[in-house]
Amino acid sequence: QVQLVESGGGLVQPGGSLRLSCVVSGFTSDHYAIAWFRQAPRKGREFVSAVSGFGVNTDYADSVKGRFTISRDNAKNTVYLQMNSLKPEDTAVYYCAAGMYMRRWSDYPFWGQGTQVTVSL
Repeated sequence: QVQLVESGGGLVQPGGSLRLSCVVSGFTSDHYAIAWFRQAPRKGREFVSAVSGFGVNTDYADSVKGRFTISRDNAKNTVYLQMNSLKPEDTAVYYCAAGMYMRRWSDYPFWGQGTQVTVSL
């Protein structure tokens, strides 16, 4: 059974940092790209970042480029999203997903349950 479990969300002040983790199980993790999406209240699901199966390629939304870093440790079946210089507009539920190395959420058939990130004073 394919399973993705996110952790690491929380409340942080503007300018602060968080590291999200996504532990995958039920499949060979390096066979799939892993992406992070986010969804703020009353907004659609937004692509944040993706890493290819063996971690060779990475992609970032313009809104997070230079602030967020995605990485994967296939030995630990874990993908990380290091988020620095956080802004209030980064507030959202963050989801990790497994699938094709694309920006469309529909290309990812497997999803985690999400973790809340809140950036506020």
